[in-house]
Amino acid sequence: MSLATYPCTAERGERGRRDPFPPPVMRTPGARMESSRTRQCDRVPRGRATPPALLRRTLLLAALVSLLVAPVAAQQPKRDDVQAEQRKLQQTQKQLKEQREKAAKARARESSLLAELEEIEKRLVAKQREVTRLDARIKRIQTDVQELRGEISKLEGSRSGQEEALARRLRTAYKVHAQGGALPLILSGDDPVTRAAALRHLASLAALDARLIREYRLTSERLEDRKGREEARQRELADLRADATREQAEVDREAGKRRALLARVKDERVYHERMVGELTEAARRLEAFIRELGAKQRRLAKVPPPKGGVEPPGVGFGSLRGRLPWPTDGRIVSAFGAQVHPRFGTRTFRNGVDIETVEGRDVMAVYAGHVVYTGWFKGYGNLIILDHGNEYYTLYAHIAEIQVKEADDVRQGQRIGTVGDTGSLAGPRLYFEVRYQGKPQDPADWLRERG
Repeated sequence: MSLATYPCTAERGERGRRDPFPPPVMRTPGARMESSRTRQCDRVPRGRATPPALLRRTLLLAALVSLLVAPVAAQQPKRDDVQAEQRKLQQTQKQLKEQREKAAKARARESSLLAELEEIEKRLVAKQREVTRLDARIKRIQTDVQELRGEISKLEGSRSGQEEALARRLRTAYKVHAQGGALPLILSGDDPVTRAAALRHLASLAALDARLIREYRLTSERLEDRKGREEARQRELADLRADATREQAEVDREAGKRRALLARVKDERVYHERMVGELTEAARRLEAFIRELGAKQRRLAKVPPPKGGVEPPGVGFGSLRGRLPWPTDGRIVSAFGAQVHPRFGTRTFRNGVDIETVEGRDVMAVYAGHVVYTGWFKGYGNLIILDHGNEYYTLYAHIAEIQVKEADDVRQGQRIGTVGDTGSLAGPRLYFEVRYQGKPQDPADWLRERG
């Protein structure tokens, strides 16, 4: 069957191949009839769609259904992905915060010269204490070794005498044995009394020999014991000396770090100015700390706050202006008041004085008082604060060994510590302050003059 049998189909297929822009057509009766026929061909009755059209509708419907169903199906995985990303973001933010905190702490450590100096000095003090402890143990063991050697010498002398006595007895026994033995001589006599006496003498000789042998064995055992103990002590002594050598090397390394840091502070303006700023801040913190101590002491004593402009009391500590004993032997090398650095020109104010002296020298209380603070204070090293009543305080810094504890009562001239260089930038010295109502006084006005 050809397409000519279905004129509408043939015509539609023909029109599908036409030019999309056909030339105008003359309107003729025949043309009108053709148009009517074309419209009739274009009208397709319902339910009689051609198979391609039905396929297209089916595909379109399937596409719409897939578009509607796909978001619902993908909604749950998408939500899981979002939550996973949120968790990753939170973890990243947490790690970033931790890194920032670590960096801030590192910058703080790097920026604080006093903190670095304090850390070095604390390690140095700990190592020095360990060396001192090891030296003390070494001395004790050396004493033990000397005592053991004395005992060994005595035991060797005793054993030597015992060996000589045993040798004499052996020689005598050998001679008797060479003559046939002692028993035939004893039994050959006719007198029973003589034989009995000879037997008693022989028995006493045998007992003496047995005692000599026992003493010799006991001496030998004690000698071996002392020698073993001496060898053990010697090994322990060698180990302690090795430990002391390692600890001393650590001390030397820490001391080298401290010297290098202090050299930078002394020679480089940037480090010097940073240190001056930190020391100024440390002085402010100490002043605030002393005010807090004063307020605490007043609360405990139920005393009202001091009034401004009141003259210091002329009793007790206040009556000894210019007559106080010096806290240690030495000379003042840094005076109270305004200071100008000779090289860098930086200006500071010193609330106390530096007394230069030798390390380890005694530090004494200048007046009877109550210990209200002992310990490390940043910028001052080991610090002791005494309360002398009537709002008077004295401060002792750069201490090597603190000999008192908080809440102790001390008398005038009592040893409270030793001179050191903790927190000091210039070697062993004592930093000394006098304060009234928290305000610094010139210590030189309070200490007695030296002839």
